[in-house]
Amino acid sequence: MAASVSKISVGLLVAGIVTAIFGIVLVFVGPIIVDDQIVKNVEINPKNDLSYTMWKDIPVPFFMSVYFYHVLNPKEILKGEKPMVEQRGPYVYSEKRQKENITFHDNHTVSYREYRRYFFEESMSVGNESDVVTIPNMLVLGASVMMEDMPLPVRLMLSTALTLFKEEAFLTKPVGELMWGYDSKLVDFLNQYLPGMLPTSGKFGLFAEFNNSNTGLFTVFTGKDDIRKVHKVDFWNGLKKVDYWRTEQCNMINGTAGQMWPPFMTTESTLPFYSPDACRSMELVFQRKGKMKGIPLFRFVAPKTLFANGTDYPPNEGFCPCRQSGLLNVSIGSMNSPVFMSHPHFYNADPALLNTVIGLSPSEEEHGLFIDIHPETGVPLNVSIKLQLNLYIKRVLGIIQTDRIAEVVMPMIWFEERGYIDGSVLTTFYNNLVVMPALLEYMQYIFIGLGLLFILVAVVLRIREQKVCSEENDWKGQRMHGMLVSM
Repeated sequence: MAASVSKISVGLLVAGIVTAIFGIVLVFVGPIIVDDQIVKNVEINPKNDLSYTMWKDIPVPFFMSVYFYHVLNPKEILKGEKPMVEQRGPYVYSEKRQKENITFHDNHTVSYREYRRYFFEESMSVGNESDVVTIPNMLVLGASVMMEDMPLPVRLMLSTALTLFKEEAFLTKPVGELMWGYDSKLVDFLNQYLPGMLPTSGKFGLFAEFNNSNTGLFTVFTGKDDIRKVHKVDFWNGLKKVDYWRTEQCNMINGTAGQMWPPFMTTESTLPFYSPDACRSMELVFQRKGKMKGIPLFRFVAPKTLFANGTDYPPNEGFCPCRQSGLLNVSIGSMNSPVFMSHPHFYNADPALLNTVIGLSPSEEEHGLFIDIHPETGVPLNVSIKLQLNLYIKRVLGIIQTDRIAEVVMPMIWFEERGYIDGSVLTTFYNNLVVMPALLEYMQYIFIGLGLLFILVAVVLRIREQKVCSEENDWKGQRMHGMLVSM
């Protein structure tokens, strides 16, 4: 019996030591295993079904919501009064993005073009594309500012042409036409006799060139040789840098294409990316930690310096000529038309901008942009990019259509592009990148706990065995003593 107990205690002791050692090894090896799996899955590789599909086709809901600033007092504005606007919308479009012409290269990069297609979602919208709104006429007011420094006879000729084609300072049309294009005899005339002057050869609209378009030829790193470089841009349209701006720093193409980032982020990380629509690189900064349906995330937001002018933030001097802080001059990408980008309702902008327009009410919750990232993989979980398009308008001598318009940066529309991981993609993501690592973490402590338990039981059995043996020896000794006495 004692021998049997002894064998059990020794067995439990050995099993306990082995189990505890295995648990301790998992403490150190487990994170390495998880990180290794993340590296393998984050690399841009057709063999990685989940991550490659997310990168290639973005199989998650993605929407663009557009809000128009309907002008309430166009006649009064022409007399020099302050503009009064009313927000209309949202007009919501589902957005389909798909990468095509995907080509892998020997230097661990991949090239592609990403195409965008938009489909109106009436059930999600407040209104219909047939809704009529009034906004500034870019063809008139934009062209007037562009011609401001031209000789007076040229400005008079422009004014005559605008009158001939019945173009006025403000445009009242259905949302659908303003978005995707409307017929204009002036546009037809300019395209026929001055080809290349306008960014479109067909109908003129705010998003006429976006639908069924691509964002250019991106070449990004796959991460095969260095996971820290995955998704980072190597070339855009064959360029290492652009030549739109005045300084080397502002012309740099930094970061990724704006959809995924390298893994293993910390709170010190930033989100740099290149935006072809803004013709520049941008960078978001860490704001806070959080969770989305149990998945840990880091929230990144736009710093106040993103659209600051060169006076308030010297590194942005290269993006000038600048106006007030909060405005980015994007005339470079708008055929030199005086178009400025900002946050909606001039959020985080110079308060002076708010004082020139009636009807704006900025707030971080409604108008601040953010990207929620899973820090271990660099995959966005929830995205909300909100931007506003503005037109700089003023009276231009010789162009009667501008009448007595006061100098003002006039908001036209703002839009939000949002997407989030949901459904089967979210479930797979959660199981692979949250449940499995957590299970591995729990297992290491379970093994350590079981090992210590086995060792404890073995020690107890050993102590009990020794106690039993001691009692048996005492009993035998007493019995022997009694037998001797009796003899």
